[in-house]
Amino acid sequence: MNTIYLAGGCFWGVEKFFRQFDGVVNTRVGYANGPTANPSYQDVCRSSGHAETVQVDYDESRLPLRELLTYYFMVIDPLSLNRQGEDEGVQYRTGIYYTAPDQLPIIQEVCAQKEQELGQPLLVEVGPLENFYSAEDYHQRYLDKNPAGYCHIPRALFHIH
Repeated sequence: MNTIYLAGGCFWGVEKFFRQFDGVVNTRVGYANGPTANPSYQDVCRSSGHAETVQVDYDESRLPLRELLTYYFMVIDPLSLNRQGEDEGVQYRTGIYYTAPDQLPIIQEVCAQKEQELGQPLLVEVGPLENFYSAEDYHQRYLDKNPAGYCHIPRALFHIH
């Protein structure tokens, strides 16, 4: 089992998107790489510096990191700074936060390939996970509980696997 943390705008849709893939064992939404401990949703909405992030636990033998990151780039705009869809603010930044040093070369390779494809530098943070605090329970699997909830990811992408 491996874990990667992905920030891709509002975490509701990012979590729902990744839950569909064989090889994703578990997901959890929360707040990552901010300067304070245990932020609340209200803190994050007031520019606490944390990113809305999804913890993705995955089985590398069933879903290699390279493939998982390919899916990630399907649902973000990697050229947008602190904004995805209608959501704007530092908490909606994009980021790939790794938990093991051997993940970094794969992340760098996938990002370099995407950058070459787009012909522009990506605005996706890449770095080690510094901290992660689980979001409040009502945010976990939010779009399953609230199917009409807002999401910047096209709903058709929730059914590609």
